[in-house]
Amino acid sequence: MSNNDKSRIPKFYKYSVENRLDILRDKGILNQEDYISLREQMHLLTQDDADKMIENVIGVFGLPMGLGLNFLINDKPYIVPMVVEEPSILAAVSSAAKVVRKAGGFQVESDDPILIGQIQLVDVRHPMKVRHAILQDKQEILNLANSLHPNMVKRGGGAIDLEVMIHQQDRHPGSMVVVHLLVDTQDAMGANLVNSMCEGVASLVEKISGSKVYLRILSNLTDRAMVRAKCEIPTKYLDFNDSSGKEVRDGIIRAAEFAAVDPYRASTHNKGIMNGIDPLAIATGNDWRAIEAAAHAYAARTGRYTSLTNWFKNENGDLVGTIDIPLKVGTVGGSLKSNRAVGIAHRILGIEKATELAEIMGAVGLAQNFSALRSLGTEGIQRGHMTLHARSVASTAGAPAELFEQVLERLVESGEIKVWKAKEIVAELQQEQSIGQVSAPTPEKDDEMSFGYGKIILTGEHSVVHGTHAVAAPITLKMKAKVWDHDKGVRLMIPRWGVEQTLEFGADHQYSIYRSLEMILDHLDLRDKAMNIEVFPEVPRAMGMGGSAALAVAIIRALNKHFELGLGDDDVRRLSFESENIVHGGASGIDNTVSTYGNLIMFQKGTPPKMDTLNLTESIPIVIGLSGVESMTSKMVKQVREQAEKYPKWYKQIFDQMDELALASKNAIEDRDLEELGMIMNMNHGYLNTLGVSSPEVEELIEIARTNGALGAKLTGGGGGGAMIALCDSESAQKKIQKKMHESGFDALIAEIKSTES
Repeated sequence: MSNNDKSRIPKFYKYSVENRLDILRDKGILNQEDYISLREQMHLLTQDDADKMIENVIGVFGLPMGLGLNFLINDKPYIVPMVVEEPSILAAVSSAAKVVRKAGGFQVESDDPILIGQIQLVDVRHPMKVRHAILQDKQEILNLANSLHPNMVKRGGGAIDLEVMIHQQDRHPGSMVVVHLLVDTQDAMGANLVNSMCEGVASLVEKISGSKVYLRILSNLTDRAMVRAKCEIPTKYLDFNDSSGKEVRDGIIRAAEFAAVDPYRASTHNKGIMNGIDPLAIATGNDWRAIEAAAHAYAARTGRYTSLTNWFKNENGDLVGTIDIPLKVGTVGGSLKSNRAVGIAHRILGIEKATELAEIMGAVGLAQNFSALRSLGTEGIQRGHMTLHARSVASTAGAPAELFEQVLERLVESGEIKVWKAKEIVAELQQEQSIGQVSAPTPEKDDEMSFGYGKIILTGEHSVVHGTHAVAAPITLKMKAKVWDHDKGVRLMIPRWGVEQTLEFGADHQYSIYRSLEMILDHLDLRDKAMNIEVFPEVPRAMGMGGSAALAVAIIRALNKHFELGLGDDDVRRLSFESENIVHGGASGIDNTVSTYGNLIMFQKGTPPKMDTLNLTESIPIVIGLSGVESMTSKMVKQVREQAEKYPKWYKQIFDQMDELALASKNAIEDRDLEELGMIMNMNHGYLNTLGVSSPEVEELIEIARTNGALGAKLTGGGGGGAMIALCDSESAQKKIQKKMHESGFDALIAEIKSTES
């Protein structure tokens, strides 16, 4: 294998862990002993080993260990072991390193590995005189310090210099004098060595100064061990998704300027840098807490916290990135040997000196920063290239406010972003029946579209997550989607939401929709296919009406249709359930089940879930009130789960009562006993209030409904905002309640619950 391709392992992510180990062994990156150790998991820390490292041990806490690929640093290829639990970091640094590699790699230099030990003198009456005396006898102090560690001196290290600082004391007489002992620790981390030197020379410093020594300890601000990394990237290598290289360059520079002037942004900016450095520090057995402390202290060295990196354009128009960061690390020492995995990480890196490890860390930090800024800087560029143009055209065409979003969607779908086309769509919509009436779902007539139904839950939300029954119904509002071929990448477009973005696989996605889409494409083995996915949402976002499930179902069906995958409804339900788990972090499965089949059902979670279709002889009229407050179901589910774990006895009783109500509601629905169903809904809402998932807006809507003739009214969905439903006995009651809700500033939809449409 040539020296240049060591760090390049294409499609490494696609292999199983076992196959990855085989590849590393075959390429000579792992020796046979390390290969067996990793394969048989012999490298893992045992409880006995852990008990020798720290106090009060009760177990061992594991973290994933992965590899950052593609690094070329000072013309040498590296594979970088990283220990971290956060997804996307490994993919992000590998992607960034691949780009920089094309441009010649990272150029990094570092200072000698100097640590500072501090010796504090207090209540000094004549600080300048003391400073002069200490500096005059500097060599005597250094000689004493080095006599304490002769082996370090033999290796070329040891105490090399002294500095003396003078500080004013606000609360005590006299001044504070601080002696800095500068120690070259070579390849050791050096904390214990420096501390012992400070202890050893303290009495001599007292004798020379005539003052009292208090603290003697190392400083973690390691600004004498600086690393400076740099990369220069021509714009031809910066094309990203649908953005040109120049757009990406300018977006990164803008984002970097924000971090340079704003400490709130700089904090997050620098945290991203440490997302790369800390995992490497952990993998190599270094003190990541000390590294973090040094980095943030250095970022605030001027008295104002700022960014550790700088991104700018050179005279050739190339993007230039630099980082200046204190990095004092070690490659030898007892603490480094206490974890067998650390030795494996060092051998994978193939490093010879501590300064080499520090230089790799600097490059990894710069790579992680590049990847983060590229995603941030291009999101604004990518979001809505086509959509923004379509908005302008729709506005020019005079699209009325109440039809604007629909005009926008149809305009983007048509591909004819022209004023004449927008006017034509406006005329078509004005002739169509108003979509304000929401009835039960009907089969989709547009053969090009795939869809997933929105839903309401009549009884049992939240308790259904914990294994009880619930009753849910589809509504006619849907998520619609279609897929067509694209020349490059996977582009997701949702015009109504202003989304137009090419999916970056492995990125640290801000929104769960992208993580969900990535999982779906991986599951269907479509990751490498180029396509456009366009979504037309009717279900309100974050309103507890099953929007995320309907979105997943619509996209899965559209992919199935376009690529002829042969998926059945059960396949769609199962895959959309995996998507819901990503979005909500512990879904019951009710939303995606209703969205898939379009049936009124009694549901209970399980593998597979239990579901009974409920039969109606006549539809049931309802009103859906929208609070206007978006709420994440995942947050509310987590809140209830945490309380249930804290008070299991009481919450089980609540869930059992909600289960009885759900079972009773099934009979009331099938018997069309609306009065009993209304009472059940009211009681169910009382329990939801007990769980703490309602909101002032939802309570106001429920009060409006109940005082204007609703037989029952309750929150529906996750709560914390979102939507509520009101049960009515007639169309006139529906209209009255809807009108009152509108008068109070809320949106409201008239709907009816039917049986099955499948």
